[in-house]
Formats: sequence, structure tokens, C-alpha cells
Amino acid sequence: MPVIATNTAANAAVRYLNINANQESSSLAKLSSGSRITHASDDAAGLAIATRISSDVTTLQQAATNASQAASILQTADGGASNISDILARMKSLASESASGTVVDADRAYLNDEFSQLVSEIGSIASGTRYSGISLLDGSSAFTSGVNVLVGTTSADTIQIKLNKLDATTLGVDSDNISTQSGANTALTHIDAAIDKVSAARALIGAQESRFNFSADSISTQTQNLQAAHSAIMDVDIAAEESNLSSAQVKTQAAVSAETAANQMPQFLLKLLG
Repeated sequence: MPVIATNTAANAAVRYLNINANQESSSLAKLSSGSRITHASDDAAGLAIATRISSDVTTLQQAATNASQAASILQTADGGASNISDILARMKSLASESASGTVVDADRAYLNDEFSQLVSEIGSIASGTRYSGISLLDGSSAFTSGVNVLVGTTSADTIQIKLNKLDATTLGVDSDNISTQSGANTALTHIDAAIDKVSAARALIGAQESRFNFSADSISTQTQNLQAAHSAIMDVDIAAEESNLSSAQVKTQAAVSAETAANQMPQFLLKLLG
């Protein structure tokens, strides 16, 4: 029914103009941000899931750093243990020479001087092998009893670092003296036991380092997969959204044209009264 008091056609055109303009604005916001979800109302469930995934990714990235630091600690400890192992090999050579009946006591005294210095050096290496100022091999740090390293997204995802004490006293060579043949024979027994202890300690370090390396690979894979899942939820499909934008723009232009035509209708109706 043609009327001039209420322009229902114009009202309808304005309503659709607002709808189309909102769709156009939404598409522009998604394209400019690169995100499919710019408001919680776009996908409330998807936003909640993506937020949790993003949190897990952040935690895993820190876990990767933790694993890398743990591997560095173990490498540092192994370097010190390797030096101690080399010293013990030299000490065994000196003790073997002193234990020989072809060596006189005067020569054994010279051998014992070097032997004593090497015993002291074991202590120096044990306390001097440090990471971030913490001695690793002298038993003064928490690593002797075990330290848990977070390598996942929950407090249960941990790997323990444990380092054996490798000072001269623990190795049992601190009181050895090779200035006599009998003392040299006793030292040889102690040194063999010490070498076994250092070898066991290095084996433990190597096993832990291997585990951290595999853990780092696993963390990298998890991070990559979670980032892909986050992208699937949050990232906008450029081609699809560009199509939506083009459609909204056309409909907006059509609504503007319809609004213009609707506003002209009362003027045409007034001509009927003339």
C-alpha cells in the first residue's frame, strides 16, 4: 500500500544497509588482523580452545629452554668428569711406576709429589666445575640429590638431573701416598675403584643427556602440532574472507541504492495529489 506517513521501504533498506555494513566491517577486521576470531561472539568455543592451545605453546617453548639448559648443565658436568678421569689415568700411571721394584724410594718421593698435586687438582675440578655459579661435582649443590626439570605443560612432566659427587674423598684417593712400594700398590686398588666410579657417573650423565635430547625433539614436535592446531582455529582463510568482503560490499552498495530509491518514493506519491 503506497503511503507517505511511514516510509517502510526506506526503513527496510536502512536495516539491510546496517547488516551489510557490519558484515563488511567484520570481514575487514578479520583480513587486517589475520584472525578468524576478532570477537568472542565470532566463535566462543573456538576462542576458548585456541586460548588454551596458545597457553600450552608458551609453556612448551619455556620447556624447550629448560631442556636446553639441562643439557648444558650435563655437558658441563661431563667435561669436569672427563678431566677427573684423565687425572686418574695419570695417577694410575704414577702409582704403577712407583709400585715397580726397579724404582728407588728417592724416585718414589718425586712421583708422590706429582701424585699429591693431582689429588688436589681433583678437588679443584670438582668444586670448579660450575654452571651459573653452582658447583656441580663437589656435592654442595642440589644436583647431588636430584633436581626436577619441567619439560612439558604440567607439573608432572619432569625429568630429574642427578650428578654424582666426584671429589677426591668420595673417590677414595685423598689419603693415598705412593712414596713407598706398598703405598703405591694400595693406591692402584683405590684408583681402579675411583675410575669405575667416574665411569659410572659419566654413564649416568650421558643417559640423562640423551633423555633430554629426545625430550627436546618431542617438545619441538608438540609445539609445531599445537601451533598448526591454533592456526586452524584462529587464522583467517584469506580467499574465503575476501569473497565474503566482496559480497558484503556489493550488498552494501545495493542497500545504499535501495535507500536512495526508497527516499524518492514519497516525492513520487505527492505527484498523485497534484
